[in-house]
Amino acid sequence: MKVTIDVDLSPEEARRLMGLPDLEAMQQRLLGQLEKQLASNLSYIDPEMLVKTILPVGAQGLENFQSLLWNLAKSATGGGKAGTKTTKKSDKGA
Repeated sequence: MKVTIDVDLSPEEARRLMGLPDLEAMQQRLLGQLEKQLASNLSYIDPEMLVKTILPVGAQGLENFQSLLWNLAKSATGGGKAGTKTTKKSDKGA
């Protein structure tokens, strides 16, 4: 036997129903502090250094990734060398 009960509650009502504490005031204070820290440190952030941190190999890495995707697409459609080799191997095995 399966019983389903649907309860239509707002998040605040669900929190109260389960007896969870109201942390909204603390969250607002923490978000305010975080915003102040981010705003004060924003002047120290060097965009070039940020990009180098995120993409350590730079444009070369993006070109390599693009080349990888093109090669995968070619082999998937049978247009690249990898697709040709796969076809020959399967012909020998069949």
